[in-house]
Amino acid sequence: MGKRRKARECALQALYEIDTAGQDPGDAIQHLAESFGTDDPKILGYAESLIRGVWGNLEELDAVIQEHSPNWTLERMARVDRNILRLAAFELRFREDVPLKVVLNEAIEVAKRFGAEGSAAFINGVLDRLAQTLRGEAPQEAAGEDEEDS
Repeated sequence: MGKRRKARECALQALYEIDTAGQDPGDAIQHLAESFGTDDPKILGYAESLIRGVWGNLEELDAVIQEHSPNWTLERMARVDRNILRLAAFELRFREDVPLKVVLNEAIEVAKRFGAEGSAAFINGVLDRLAQTLRGEAPQEAAGEDEEDS
């Protein structure tokens, strides 16, 4: 598993705790290393940037997700799915250094690991529409590698 994948998984779990238990985002960030058993600065730094980015832009991200999933309100979505979508929407909107294919592939892989049966397909469908709005391009078939993953 690459470092950015690990960072995304750490960020997802922290965002899930924030969403579920109302944990303070600053506390979640402060305890990342302890909570996820890593002291790798690349993993912790990227996870922190994702958490801060999602939390700092939550209203905008939720609005764009809601706009592209008209049959599912955010409240009706599984919390894991909702937070995977928030992470991917943040990367699509604010991290243009991360290729579109990488954002989509990583979100789908994280959904397969942490989501329920059908989560990956749901995430893929919403992100397919989101990508066209946020990046102005249609996703391609091939999965991409994150160059920062080494």
